[in-house]
Amino acid sequence: MTVNRKTSFDGIFRDNTVLSSLMVISPVIMCGDTLKNAEALVYAFTAITLLSVLISSFVPKKLPYAAKIIIYAVISSLVYIPVRLAAVEFYPNSIERIGIYYPLLAVNSLIVVQTETKFFRMKKSGMLASLVSYILGFDAVMLITGIVREFLAFGTINNRITDTELIISGFSQPFGGFIFLGLFCGLYRKLRSVTVNENAKEKR
Repeated sequence: MTVNRKTSFDGIFRDNTVLSSLMVISPVIMCGDTLKNAEALVYAFTAITLLSVLISSFVPKKLPYAAKIIIYAVISSLVYIPVRLAAVEFYPNSIERIGIYYPLLAVNSLIVVQTETKFFRMKKSGMLASLVSYILGFDAVMLITGIVREFLAFGTINNRITDTELIISGFSQPFGGFIFLGLFCGLYRKLRSVTVNENAKEKR
């Protein structure tokens, strides 16, 4: 017997956007090499996704699917503009480093895919809770990745030097991001499997 009960908070652990669905992984791999970069990406992803999905939820449901997807993309692109302007003030160095991956957040999968298949099939209150959980799931992965990769690659945390002698410079490179994310996914799926099995035993 297995348990597959879904909740409004599945996006944090059970169905994590990055670790489970392998969506929005490019920014994590390519740019999640320092905590500062991770913070810049977390800010953009959270602001763009939350505002875009909430605004898009008012688009008439009777419109053709293709038309709605185009409208969602336009809304997220418009939301991206002020988010990007603010990011230049708060994260100037990170924005230059992140480059093209920053605007790509405006068309992330939670906006252009999950809106129709998941969020807009819920009541507003449930949709908001679920959306926030998926955003927090991405944010947690992004921050953990940034901290660990910065520590291993540069021996710093938030640009502050630590006393570690373990430096693996490759973790600052994209291939290092692939390796770390692969290990992270493996650990996550093992923990999720153990948790699900324990819950199933309790329900018997």
